[in-house]
Amino acid sequence: MLKTTTALAAMTAFLAAPAFAGALSEPEPEPYIAPVAVVAPASPNWTGFYFGGEVGYGDFDFGPSDDGIIGGVILGYDYDLGNNFVVGGGLDYDFADIDGLDEVFRAKLRGGYKIGNGLLYGTGGYTFANTDNAGTDDGYVVGGGYEHMLTQNISVGGEVLYHDYGSFNNSGADLDGTTAQVRASFRF
Repeated sequence: MLKTTTALAAMTAFLAAPAFAGALSEPEPEPYIAPVAVVAPASPNWTGFYFGGEVGYGDFDFGPSDDGIIGGVILGYDYDLGNNFVVGGGLDYDFADIDGLDEVFRAKLRGGYKIGNGLLYGTGGYTFANTDNAGTDDGYVVGGGYEHMLTQNISVGGEVLYHDYGSFNNSGADLDGTTAQVRASFRF
C-alpha cells in the first residue's frame, strides 16, 4: 500500500504543478498576409468575322396581310476597341413570308458597349426591298439589339429594326416596316 500511496502522491504533485511552456522572451508577431484582390472576369474579344442566320417577325404597311415570318443569313465583322466598346459592319439577306414583300437586304454599321459576355448595340444603314408586284426600292434602316457570346465562337442575340423606304418606287405610297428577329452566329 505504501507503494500505491507514494505513486498516487507523485502523480498528484506532477499533475498539479504549473505548466511552463515557451521561452522567456517576447513572442514574434504573426506575419501579415495581404488579402488577394478579386479580379473581375475578362469579357470576350469580339474582333473577327461572323456568319449565321436569323429568323423572326416582320410588320410592313404594304397590304391587307402585311406581317409574317422573315429570316435569312447574316455576315459581318466586328472590331473590339479594348475599352468595352465594339464597332463593326454587317450584311443581312432575308426572305419574307409577307404578302407583297419577297426579300430584304441590309448593309449596316453597328456600335455597342460590352456588358459581361454580351454586347448591347445600336445599328443603322442601307436597306433594299424587293416586292412581287411593286418593284424594288431602297431606303434606310435603324435599330438596336443585344448579342451574347456563349463560347468564343458561338453567339446568339436579338435585334429590332425599323425600315423606311419613303415613296416606294416613286408610287406615292410610303412603305415602312419593323422587324424583330433572333439570330445565331459562328464567329471566326
